[in-house]
Amino acid sequence: MNSKSDYIAVFDSGVGGISVLRQLRAQMPKERFLYYGDSANAPYGTRTAQQIRQLVMAVSADLMDRGCKALVVACNTATAAAIDLLRQTWPDRIIVGIEPALKPAAEHFPGGCVGVLATPVTLREEKFQHLMQLCQGKCQIIQIPAPGLVELVEQGKAVSPDAEELLRPLLEPLKGKLQALVLGCTHYPFAARSIRAILGDSVALLDGGEGTARETRRRLEQAGLLWDGPGEIRFESSLPGDGILSLSRSLLEQE
Repeated sequence: MNSKSDYIAVFDSGVGGISVLRQLRAQMPKERFLYYGDSANAPYGTRTAQQIRQLVMAVSADLMDRGCKALVVACNTATAAAIDLLRQTWPDRIIVGIEPALKPAAEHFPGGCVGVLATPVTLREEKFQHLMQLCQGKCQIIQIPAPGLVELVEQGKAVSPDAEELLRPLLEPLKGKLQALVLGCTHYPFAARSIRAILGDSVALLDGGEGTARETRRRLEQAGLLWDGPGEIRFESSLPGDGILSLSRSLLEQE
């Protein structure tokens, strides 16, 4: 039985899920969060679905054993590959995933052109393909796989000439065509300035972090598990050394 003071575990393949943690903290500033980044195995987006499921289940089992009151899978790739298995394994626990913000993009830009920047695995998975089918008639959707961008964010180079060099051939041909770009990986909001340097300010950038935080709060409230403080954030990583933890803290406070 969980208590209100138990941690909310937030899990990602690396530091990307900190973009979701920021939204969670904004909506629930008095909660206790345990953020776990599996940076030693990042990126997930180039692995097979089976490999991703094995990694996700191993980390999640540890977090569940430690008594977290909710598990937030703050990784689009992990959600697409493993969320159903997680819910089957722990049917009585609060488990919230994230998906690319394609539905809100289609609703806000009917008949427009929407790009989805994501990892190759996310775009291939059945969960995303189903989401595509739901939105297909509402707007034009362009899938944009971006291998390599996660690695740059993990290296602290989300806003850098390297990031712009990687993104330019993907995004520049779409300049003037896109009304919105869905950031379909939780690492990508940290590269927003690099994206803006190519597309300009007229393209709306959307990600699923706010909706995930809202759903987590709703589920905790429904279960009577909201905590009234004091708030706390702890960082853990599968990558040894202080460098990744230092990067995690700086990303949490990044403007």
